[in-house]
Amino acid sequence: MTIFYNELIETMPREQLRQHQTKKLQTMLAEIYGRNKFYSDKFARAGFLPGDFKSLDDLAKLPLTTKAEMIEDQAAEGFACNLTYPPSEYIRFHQTSGTTGTPLHVLDTAKDWNWWGRCWAYVLAGAGVTAEDRFFCAFSFGPFIGFWSAVEGAHKIGAMFIPGGGRSSLDRLRLMSETGTTVLCCTPTYAMHLLEVARENHFHLNQLNIRATVHAGEPGANVPATKKRIEEGWSAKCFDHAGASEIGAYSFECEAQPNGIHIIEDEYIVEVMNPETGQMLAPGEKGEMVITNLGRWGFPVIRYRTGDVVMSNEERCECGRTFLRLEGGITGRADDMVTVRGVNIFPSAIENFVRSFQAVDEFRVVVKKQGSMDELHIEIEVIEGVESESISNALARSISSSLGLRPSIRVVPRHSLPRFELKARRFHVEN
Repeated sequence: MTIFYNELIETMPREQLRQHQTKKLQTMLAEIYGRNKFYSDKFARAGFLPGDFKSLDDLAKLPLTTKAEMIEDQAAEGFACNLTYPPSEYIRFHQTSGTTGTPLHVLDTAKDWNWWGRCWAYVLAGAGVTAEDRFFCAFSFGPFIGFWSAVEGAHKIGAMFIPGGGRSSLDRLRLMSETGTTVLCCTPTYAMHLLEVARENHFHLNQLNIRATVHAGEPGANVPATKKRIEEGWSAKCFDHAGASEIGAYSFECEAQPNGIHIIEDEYIVEVMNPETGQMLAPGEKGEMVITNLGRWGFPVIRYRTGDVVMSNEERCECGRTFLRLEGGITGRADDMVTVRGVNIFPSAIENFVRSFQAVDEFRVVVKKQGSMDELHIEIEVIEGVESESISNALARSISSSLGLRPSIRVVPRHSLPRFELKARRFHVEN
């Protein structure tokens, strides 16, 4: 049986859902106009007034937003940008991870933080989490929003929240056992690392009661080989989620898992755009995701260019939801793609090759120029007792046969590559 957070909205006919989104966006536009300087100025430059928006067909009248604009406005303001209300109204400070440059400061009001909780409640309900569950968050809390909002989502669902911060990985495994944890929440990278720690410390995972893992903070849980290894290692169902500090928790994977993630269309509007022409694309066409949040009035994002490559599907899901689905999740980021010897490569594609080899614990990818050509170099750590040369040769053949280029693969000593609790940084480009 499908677990819903708000079944009425999640199963609403598409046209009725569009009308629901229209009303929410109209209300938000009326609220922020004249109060939010960042967007009021953008609207003025575009010649747009809130009354010009009558339906979702009018979305193109609103200007697009980029992260670069927000960073520039933040620098001009000196602390934070895109604020609708006076600073005294805000109760939460977070910032983006900074992997693509200057971190963006993100502030939330009390109402906005409640909105975050609602969004994460959709995420958890999608994974079948209920008040009967014990929800373990393996996360040390810092300014990166990470799983802060998962705490609020668990509260909305009524699940027992078990914080796992301030502990070693082995101690976290022990705490999961002591508390009877049923759902684990962490990055997919950290879920893989916990499996490695359990193996090396002879911690038997069969003593745990975990039936589901929920992942955020980075891509990975939508990479088939990574998902398979997590599910087999934990003997649990693995659920993907995509979100961002500046956007919010906008998606979840349902229990039917039809190769994709649902957009929380109660709280977001998603468009798919050709990044070269700016043309909006129809469902089934791959392009850049443009997203608008609807309930975060203190820090709104309107027609925000995410840089994420997606393909949408409006068909009703097996789970019964009518929410838009992104086929295959986030395929990659437009700015993450590299070209090696004429072959376009996304980091997720390399991860899928590497994770299909059970003997590889950790890896790092470096693309660097040698002479006039770019070369693909992969470093791997192999489980002790496994013949490493055969693994590296097999991995090289797998990539070569699929991509048409042969990478340089080097086996490195155990624990010489970094481990990550939050967003992993395994893909490097050297000029």
